[in-house]
Amino acid sequence: QVQLVESGGGSVQAGGSLRLSCAASGYISSSYCWGWFRQAPGKEREGVATIKTGGGRTRSADSVKGRFTISQDNAKNTLYLQMNSLKPEDSAMYYCAADRYYGGGCPLNDVYNYWGQGTQVTVSS
Repeated sequence: QVQLVESGGGSVQAGGSLRLSCAASGYISSSYCWGWFRQAPGKEREGVATIKTGGGRTRSADSVKGRFTISQDNAKNTLYLQMNSLKPEDSAMYYCAADRYYGGGCPLNDVYNYWGQGTQVTVSS
């Protein structure tokens, strides 16, 4: 069983930055995928960025490329999302998710089994 706890959300003005953290507990090996997803009111949950726990290529949504960076600290079992140049359309509940790695790249679609409770990000114009 994997437990995920997000932190770091908040309210910022457009152009600002935030760093989200996701602390994992329980068994999470070097062969897991994990990443960040977000859901705005009235919209479907969408993948933001993903990475394999043992290292490997990251994936990110086109809407955040060049602005958001996913990273991890394997020793601390912690996932990060550095968000720069934030826009009002980035406002959403941000979730951390994890699941076993099944080969290829870590998916950006909603197929993960383990989810955190989310942290709210609000960007004002």
